[in-house]
Amino acid sequence: MTTSEKLLTGNEAAAWGAARAGAEVVAAYPITPQTTIIETLASLVHRGISKAEYIAVESEHSAMAACIAAAHTGARAFTATSSQGLALMHELMHWAAAARLPVVLANVNRAMAPGWSIWTDQNDSLSQRDTGWIQIYCVDNQEVVDSVIQAFALAARTSLPVMVVLDAFVLSHTAEAVHIPEEEEVRPLIPEWNAPWKIDIDRPAALGSLVPPAEYEKMRKKLCDAHAQAALVIEDLAATWRKRFGRGAGLIESYRAEGAETILVTSATIASTARVVIDELRDKGVPAGLVRVRVFRPFPVAALRGALAGAKRVVVLDRNCSYGASGIFYQELRAALCGVPGAPVVHGYIAGMGGRDVTPLTVRAALGRAMEGEAPVPESTWLSE
Repeated sequence: MTTSEKLLTGNEAAAWGAARAGAEVVAAYPITPQTTIIETLASLVHRGISKAEYIAVESEHSAMAACIAAAHTGARAFTATSSQGLALMHELMHWAAAARLPVVLANVNRAMAPGWSIWTDQNDSLSQRDTGWIQIYCVDNQEVVDSVIQAFALAARTSLPVMVVLDAFVLSHTAEAVHIPEEEEVRPLIPEWNAPWKIDIDRPAALGSLVPPAEYEKMRKKLCDAHAQAALVIEDLAATWRKRFGRGAGLIESYRAEGAETILVTSATIASTARVVIDELRDKGVPAGLVRVRVFRPFPVAALRGALAGAKRVVVLDRNCSYGASGIFYQELRAALCGVPGAPVVHGYIAGMGGRDVTPLTVRAALGRAMEGEAPVPESTWLSE
């Protein structure tokens, strides 16, 4: 194993991950708080560390269009965005997934306007959950660099686009010590993409024929099947990472969940805060644990059922909301446990929208209300109330 250690922000870690993975085309358009990803990549290209073709485009829509065109030829394509920029990409997010193209996107979670906010919540990325993209949510900057590299391998092996998600400012602009794998360690893990629909630039062809309903439905079924296969590939990559580098989560990550009566389920950086609370509770003899959902799409139904088996109650802490319904992870988890004999009771809470701090006090409040017997309701409870 060969790595170099650097003090990097989450955005810099994402850029280094793309460089180490051998990104060949970078489509760049700035938006706070993502901008330093593409700025760092510009520097890496200028210094010769990355050999990517760096394209400064006029909008996020154009950035995704450029990545789609590049990926069609087999090039490793990368871009980054946040919030309103991701919303502008929405039409082409569907295109990249349904066309089965291995695009990699780093999304820095930022709250959607209005009102204007540059701080973190997950509604921007989760509003893209039905486009067909794989979604990976990172807990720290080490996982950012590792996940971006893995995303290129995952995309090439599944012919699916991959979104690597990190929290605005909490990760994007906060520096941590990060081990960066060397090229010779990771490049062999990323296969060339040679799907039958890859475009030969020496033999150009036009694509976009009208698809009859029966064939269209088959295409969408294959997209679902590809996500099922992706779950296996994600676990395989995680096992490889643990063997080579001694770190790395797969679809989910459990923390002190064995034998726990109450398990908190959350994602991204909230999990770091939650570990502190779980340790406090365990030290007091309270059987509590944590399960972090690292991969939201494909949703890890089997892994979660296994991790939560035997628990009396599950507390889902969401940094997002499907308005008119509930927290989105809460919805998904309740559906995953539906019909499971002896399934735990599931409580849903929402906190941290628009970058509001999720502190140990917040986590204690969610766990405490559930453990004290608060009845679960179909809608998530807002902890700010």
